Amino acid sequence: MMPKVFITRAIPENGIKLIREHFEVEVWQEEREIPREVLLEKVRGVDALVTMLSERVDRELFDSAPKLRIVANYAVGYDNIDVEEATRRGIYVTNTPDVLTDATADFAWTLLLATARRLIEADSFTRSGEWKRKGIAWHPRWFLGYDVYGKTIGIVGFGRIGQAVAKRAKGFGMRILYNSRTRKPGVEKELGAEFRPLDELLKESDFVVLAVPLTKETYHMINEERLRLMKKTAILVNIARGKVVDTEALIKALKEGWIAGAGLDVYEEEPYYNEELFKLKNVVLAPHIGSATFGARAGMAELVARNLIAFKNGEVPPTLVNKEVVKVRKPGFD
Repeated sequence: MMPKVFITRAIPENGIKLIREHFEVEVWQEEREIPREVLLEKVRGVDALVTMLSERVDRELFDSAPKLRIVANYAVGYDNIDVEEATRRGIYVTNTPDVLTDATADFAWTLLLATARRLIEADSFTRSGEWKRKGIAWHPRWFLGYDVYGKTIGIVGFGRIGQAVAKRAKGFGMRILYNSRTRKPGVEKELGAEFRPLDELLKESDFVVLAVPLTKETYHMINEERLRLMKKTAILVNIARGKVVDTEALIKALKEGWIAGAGLDVYEEEPYYNEELFKLKNVVLAPHIGSATFGARAGMAELVARNLIAFKNGEVPPTLVNKEVVKVRKPGFD
């Protein structure tokens, strides 16, 4: 009898097809997020669970799923999961790093360039017919933005994605500063990157890209005090987690001109709407689509499948998050 897995969203078919070869599969097919009470009901008899960042995987869920042995998160982050509790119960937790690194780094640059060059404003001006109504083909003072080539970029969080952002910065001839929990001498040499304490990085950078995980230490890391350290011509890009930035402080900074602009893909709550923030012209907004390429999402689906299949075969999953869980329970369904 095949183990049962519940998938909380319709992931790309390549992953589902692989999983079906080894598991009895049920997928939540609706586009809306699965209601909490439905999720708790669906997990009652499952052996494995595939989740999105929007699902809270905690004690309540674990209590509802006595047979659950593995949670495969369809994301590189896993702050939606109580990993400590999962480990205590012998439940394996996996994620999907690497396969979305390039797509997310590309999108950081999409936000950076779109904000620096006021692309969304210019698109709206053109699309609305205002350009035609003005009757002027070109004006020397229209949509003046900020130069990118040769400027200084500060990258906060220098893991896979942060380093990928830095590699792209080399093509723009930029000075590269970074901050992370530990220094990375090898990467510094490879990329010509310079380590800086966070406050110094914020003071020196023309562009600041956030690529840190959400932890107790990084919650509201970018607050009013730190936003005031940045240059008035600086641009902040957040591809990390929304709660890394104090939104109210950011709104104040954008309205009062402490910084020039921001490009955001993540928010303190998701889905999100904030009229005060969203009406500002110096912010570019996206609905958490950093990894939204055909290739990246298919790669994530395949990695989810590989993690589940490895576990079923009694092997340690390739991207196991809570490595200490192997001391609590061996991989495999018993």
